[in-house]
Amino acid sequence: MRHRVFNDDGDTELVFVMGWGNRWTHENVSWLIGKLTDAGYRVHAFELPTNIEDFKADWLEPIAEYVLEFEEYQLLAHSSGALVAQALDGADDHVYLSPWWGYGADYPDALLDLVSKVPTTLPCLPVGDMDRDTLGERATDHQLATTPQWVSPAFVRETRHAQQDLLTIDHDAVVFCSLRDPVISLRPIGERVPAEHVVLYDGGHELFSSATRERYIDLLLDALEDGAAAIEARSIVPA
Repeated sequence: MRHRVFNDDGDTELVFVMGWGNRWTHENVSWLIGKLTDAGYRVHAFELPTNIEDFKADWLEPIAEYVLEFEEYQLLAHSSGALVAQALDGADDHVYLSPWWGYGADYPDALLDLVSKVPTTLPCLPVGDMDRDTLGERATDHQLATTPQWVSPAFVRETRHAQQDLLTIDHDAVVFCSLRDPVISLRPIGERVPAEHVVLYDGGHELFSSATRERYIDLLLDALEDGAAAIEARSIVPA
């Protein structure tokens, strides 16, 4: 797993667990990291491996061991990064962007059950369309060209097990998501996070690739600083 620290002079530790296929070299991810560092955070960014054999060993444990060095920190996680982040200890505030706590409707349970049983770690399963309609209007050509197109049956098995074993979500957690997101299931969000702590934006899977991202960045930063109180104090109507 790759990780990198941005803004060594930052005043507050922030752990940012990126989603599957995200790279800090992607322009829109870099935009978000820039907003975080401008706000004074020392950003510890993690790139998840795009193929795994074991959820805990390959995704969770490296980050869980890393955060043990912090007395306190803020936590931001996107998509599959939120599947990892919900199992981390010690964060003051939790902000999840399009948390991948369940597969979207384009991935039927019967099909997922079937492929999960195939005993191979070979990436041989197409992930489907990861285009601008899916990710967001601001997704760049570079991002689309470098997004992996395949996962393994072992990946499906391990991520589904992790989704089924979700812990109790911190009561102060904040979620940003889109009702038009085809990648994730919204049901686990509704079951685990109070509606008043959910911010809806108009766009695809990635808030940072949304055409309306500038409207939400200040609220995201407020949520990292003050938790759900920042959301309860403000109201945004999707454009």
